[in-house]
Parts: sequence; C-alpha cells; structure tokens
Amino acid sequence: MTLLRIENLSVGFPVNGRMVNVVENISLEVAKGEFVGLVGESGSGKTMTALATMRLIPAPGEIRTGRILLEGEDILGFTEPQMRRVRGARIGMIFQEPMTALNPVFTIGSQIMEALRVHRKMSKAEARKEGERLLDMVAMPDAQKRMRDYPHQLSGGQRQRAMIAMALACSPDLLLADEPTTALDVTIQAQILELLDRLRHELGLALLLITHDLSVVAETCDRVLVMYSGSLVEEAPVERLFAQPAHPYTRGLLRALPRLGQPVKRGQLPSIPGQIPDAPQRPSGCPFHPRCDDVLEQCRSEEPPLHVLSDNHKSRCLLHSVSEAVAE
Repeated sequence: MTLLRIENLSVGFPVNGRMVNVVENISLEVAKGEFVGLVGESGSGKTMTALATMRLIPAPGEIRTGRILLEGEDILGFTEPQMRRVRGARIGMIFQEPMTALNPVFTIGSQIMEALRVHRKMSKAEARKEGERLLDMVAMPDAQKRMRDYPHQLSGGQRQRAMIAMALACSPDLLLADEPTTALDVTIQAQILELLDRLRHELGLALLLITHDLSVVAETCDRVLVMYSGSLVEEAPVERLFAQPAHPYTRGLLRALPRLGQPVKRGQLPSIPGQIPDAPQRPSGCPFHPRCDDVLEQCRSEEPPLHVLSDNHKSRCLLHSVSEAVAE
C-alpha cells in the first residue's frame, strides 16, 4: 500500500529576479514498510525533495507545483498547525549533521522529552522513561546517563543515535534519513545502517534514505531512485539497477565505485568528467548531456521523456527512444 506519493513536485528559489527550479517535476512513491534510496551527487536536489515533503523549504524558496500525498491526503493544502501534527507524528526526519540539528544548550533527554510531551501529551516522568526506552532501542550505551548529557559530550555515532531516537519518538509511519552516515567512520556507518534496517522491520517503518553513496544503497534498500540536476533520471529495484543500469549517469556512478581486487593506477580513479550544473546554469535539453559519453545531437535541445523499460524500471534518456525506433 502506498504511504507517500509525490506528483510533479517543483521547488524554486529566486535568482536575479526570476524563479529557478532546484527540483523539477519530481514524481515518486514509497510504500508502507519499504526502504527506498534516493541517490545523486551533491546539488542534485535530494535534500530539497525531503524538506519539501516536510514542508520545511527555507525562505525565500517555495514549492511551485505538484502534490504531496500522505496516505491519500495532499499535505500541501494543510495549515501550519496541521503540519506541526504531521511532522514527527507521521513523518520523522534524521537531518544530515546531528551536531547542528541538535540544540547545544539542552540535554539530549530534554530534547527527546519535548517531542513526547508536545505530541503524545506525556507527563515529565512518563516522557523521561520513554526517552530512556527510545535510547535503549537505538542501542545507545548507558541510556539513563546519556539523557543527562549535552550533544557535545557524545561521539558522532552517539549523536546520530540520539537523532534517530528523537525521530522515532512519536512513532511515525515514514522516516526521511538525509545522509545519516555522513562524517562517521566506516564501522559506525555500518552500525547506523544496520540499526535503521532493524527498526524498519521491527516497527513497520517506511524509509527514504538520501545518500550519494551507491554502496550504502546496495546493502540496505529495496528500490533506488537516481536524481540528477533536480530531476529523477532512473528508478529500479536495487538488484536490477546494479545488474542492468539504463541511464548513462547511473552507469557512470557505478563505474566510479571502488572494487576489491580491481587495481587502480595513481591518479586514475574512475569518475564522471565535469560537475553537476548549478540550477541557474542548467543546460537546455538533457541536463546530463555535457558530461555524457553517449550524447546524441538531439540531447542538446530535447528534454528526454521518462521511458518505462519494464515493471518497476524507468529511465529518462533519449537513447531509449532511438532503441525503440530501431526495434520497430
């Protein structure tokens, strides 16, 4: 059953007197209990998509078009008091950098307890007990003591666990995790991802994991959405995406992954040439064409449609139009 459906979402910011879209006609779905990865380089619009889902686009940005349906209700029509009841209670979010997301002048316990007292109307004693239970659930060592600690007294991994506990405080149906393992060492990254997957199964959560790391997606996700320059360019089940990537950008990302046993000469690590364009300088036609090895002349002027390649596999590339024409 579909929990979240985003239809033709565009998010824009004013630049030199005109609105420029940083998210362009995004459509996606997340089913109940599903673990979906949203992948792309920095600047591709992943975080803005998540913030739009929470109705937290920073001013002067705005949601320009589209619908965001949570169990069939379009939350873009909600008042701000209605949205405050959605945030935390129905949709939780783990922000990218817990040291800036957590308030440095309040203890971890007081920050968890605030959400419990506001949304679940608990007494102070009930909220403290529930806060300790939540920290235990996310495998925080010595949860009772950590309730009294301030964010700066915790390690990076512990702060991330505290953020996850806060996001789970009101038992949301959907959890948005924005680069939850950034700046953590490899061992802690693995622990956090394992924790998220365990909580997904235990609590029946749906998760939308935002990351630039395809190796993280391979380990955890059921389905992958690939984003480039504000648009979705490919969507597929994780096994199919890794076995049969259809979009040139996806193939480039996969080639850039380091592999055991594959020797790399100094200075020759595989990469995609160039960089993702800033939104105001987005090129005409396919936004990936300046970096694409398979570019066609029409790619420079025609916006590619989204092709349905098979069940659950879609790709936004003009090469598919050429292949279909040859097949006919």
